[in-house]
Amino acid sequence: MLTSRLQIAAICLLNRAGELLVVRKRHTQRFMLPGGKIEMGESSLEALIRELKEELSLSLDPKACEQLGLFLAPAANEPDTVIEAELFMAELDNPTLTVAAELETLAWLPLKPPYEIALAPLLSEHVLPLLNQRAEHLSKYS
Repeated sequence: MLTSRLQIAAICLLNRAGELLVVRKRHTQRFMLPGGKIEMGESSLEALIRELKEELSLSLDPKACEQLGLFLAPAANEPDTVIEAELFMAELDNPTLTVAAELETLAWLPLKPPYEIALAPLLSEHVLPLLNQRAEHLSKYS
């Protein structure tokens, strides 16, 4: 039974190849979106910009972030916890990223399966279906 709720901000960062940036924290198995917990007094976007700087040495212009909505999913690394994720999306041209803070590694994930890494529930249940649906919708009009 899920008893605790964490409010986070996360982002779908896409490269020129249409791959999604995913990260994995130290001592964990599942990959997730970059982002993190919203601190008292922060907006979702402020928390996201702070987390990207701390974890990936990435300075992202808030104006480049498209808001995708609010999503609920079981937390990947915290038992009996659900995350409430304010989700954003942005594209990166030539990202130079450095993992820092609690992150151990990053990967660029193709949007279509098969996925050869373990994914957090938010990714598998919400993000990848949403991004694939958007891509299919856009391809109908291009």
